[in-house]
Parts: sequence; C-alpha cells; structure tokens
Amino acid sequence: MLSDSFEYTKEAVMEKWVKWILLIIPFMTQGYSIQVFKGVKPAPEVNDWVATFIDGIKLVLVGIIYFIPIIIIGLLFMLPLIIAGLTGKYSAIMAGVGAAFLGLLICIILGIIVYILLPIAYIRFARTGSFGDAFNFNAILAHIGKIGWGAYIISMIVLVIAAFVFGIVLAIVSFILMLIPVLGWLLFFIIELILMPPVGIFVARYFTQVYDSVAA
Repeated sequence: MLSDSFEYTKEAVMEKWVKWILLIIPFMTQGYSIQVFKGVKPAPEVNDWVATFIDGIKLVLVGIIYFIPIIIIGLLFMLPLIIAGLTGKYSAIMAGVGAAFLGLLICIILGIIVYILLPIAYIRFARTGSFGDAFNFNAILAHIGKIGWGAYIISMIVLVIAAFVFGIVLAIVSFILMLIPVLGWLLFFIIELILMPPVGIFVARYFTQVYDSVAA
C-alpha cells in the first residue's frame, strides 16, 4: 500500500508543475483528494478547478465538524484553570490543573477515535457526496468491521510510523536550513508548501486502498 501510494503520488504531480503549484492553493489538495478517495486510477487530472476548490472546502468542513467536540471539551476543562488563575488561590489553581489534565486525557482519547473514524468518513462523503454519510457512524463502524479491526488499526499504525520517519527527515532538513539566517526560514516555508500536495495525495491514496481492501 505504501509503495502503491508513492507511485500514485508520483504519477499525480511529477513533471506536472502547473498542477502541482495550483494544488498548493488552500483547499485544492483536499478537493483533489475527493477524486482520489473515489478510487480513480490512474491519478486523475483536474479539469474543473472551481469545483475542486469547492470540494476541498466541503471536505475541510467534515473534518472541522468531527473536531468540534474535542475543541468544546478542551475549552470546558481549561475554563476552571483560567478562572482559578484569576483568583490566585493555590487550591483553586491545583483543582484547575487537575481538571485541565483530565480534559487533556479525554481530548487525546477523542482524538484517537476521530483519527480512526475520519478516513472512512472522508471516503464515504467523497463517494456519495452526502454529508450525512460522513456521519453515519453505524455504517462507518460496519465498514471497519469488514476490513477487520486488527488489520485497520495496523494499517493506521504503519502510516503513523511512515509519517514519523518522514518527520525526522524533515526535521533534519529544517535544522540545516535554520542555520542560514532569514533565507533558511523562507526556504523551509517554501519546501513545506511544495510538500503539501504530494503528502495529501499519498495519504488519501493509502486510505483509499485500506477502504477498498474489503472488495480485494
């Protein structure tokens, strides 16, 4: 799956510089991912950039809605600490710290759950065009069950490991660039922009293969 995703990404952007640059525009890579999630192969061209942009906004909205509960819970559990800090009372501050820590744990757990559900939600939305299907948790869980929870979790761990390795390489590059005053920061920012489309396409293709592994 990793090698297929890599080849798919190369096919999508390599030597297609205009397409690559346009995908750097906000929401464009997300909109292109809609086509990837549909299982289109080989990597599709973009014939309607406006539609791709709008699709990207829709996909981002799905993700935001999934993260709203985490944001709300995080704020609610941080509120006691903020209020305690204003009072200046040690006991209240300690209680606020405890509440904030509990909120952090809950947010981490919810974040893991969202990470598990969101890829399937994205693909269901891409293939049906329905926001409702992106939040049909029974159908999402049923599909993960068809894939096999063990296989699905392993596939996600593999992607996390790949991202970790990629992150280390990027960190080394960034450290080297940071040694160059001013210009280093600019170069690193440019590299990050350039990498956004291929990374997004790679991840979308990877999860599409996971999703379609049931049929395989």
